[in-house]
Amino acid sequence: MPVTIRKLHPVFVGEVTGVDLSRPLSREDAAAIEAGMDEHAVLVFPKQDVTDEQQLAFALNFGPREDARGGNVTKAQDARLTTGVNDVSNLGKDGKPLPRDNRTHLFNLGNCLWHSDSSFRPIPAKFSLLSARVVNPKGGDTEFADMRAAYDALDDETKNEINDMICEHSLMTSRGALGFLDYTEEEKQMFKPVLQRLVRTHPAHGRKSLYLSSHAGSIVGMTVPEARVLLRDLNEHATQPKFVYVHKWIVHDLVMWDNRQTMHRVRRYDQSQPRDMRRATVEGDAPTVAQQAAE
Repeated sequence: MPVTIRKLHPVFVGEVTGVDLSRPLSREDAAAIEAGMDEHAVLVFPKQDVTDEQQLAFALNFGPREDARGGNVTKAQDARLTTGVNDVSNLGKDGKPLPRDNRTHLFNLGNCLWHSDSSFRPIPAKFSLLSARVVNPKGGDTEFADMRAAYDALDDETKNEINDMICEHSLMTSRGALGFLDYTEEEKQMFKPVLQRLVRTHPAHGRKSLYLSSHAGSIVGMTVPEARVLLRDLNEHATQPKFVYVHKWIVHDLVMWDNRQTMHRVRRYDQSQPRDMRRATVEGDAPTVAQQAAE
């Protein structure tokens, strides 16, 4: 059965059938899925009961795995997963929900803010692939915003104003917005700001998109208050309902998205109950700002 993609939203998102992600992909199927990503930016694969190893193998069809180091405050000895996928759960090493005052839990609440994965890295992520292993009974939907459609809808004056702007992104910005301010000196170095373009051009189809994230806290050449007012305005514009798809998780859903063309966030959920989500991340191939390459 060939790969088939059915559109789920007026401006983006497709549902994929005709493929079993627990098995190796043919070259043709991998090419069809990558073309679907270029077009739809988010792909939903229902009923995909995969292991961590199978999830990673699927992700590697689209590029090397991103090194997860530097993206959290969890100590290596406290990590729950050792398979190479990112732990996006609310669970500790014992498999139980983390206490509400746990430092890792508080840091991870930043995922409830609109963001693009790894925009805080000099070379940000390409694709993210999230697998639902245990779904929380209350809340926990993931929302996606199409940043191409959001850019297209801007007036020409705003497009000209922002086209060459450069932002600073840091995990300390997004977590600071929630009041998480306690960092070790090692973490401050790890989370130091990086530069990203505010407008990106997709390498496959040449379409422009806004590159926004809760990690963005300033714009080069602007005062911080001015920059944050502009960024807030752009975020409000980009996350209007007409640009947003809400995914209500079912166990064994796998959702794949292009971080170069979308933002996303998880909605609040019952933290006393387990939510086991695992992400494979495909690394990007170039910085958005040329001078980042030398760092």
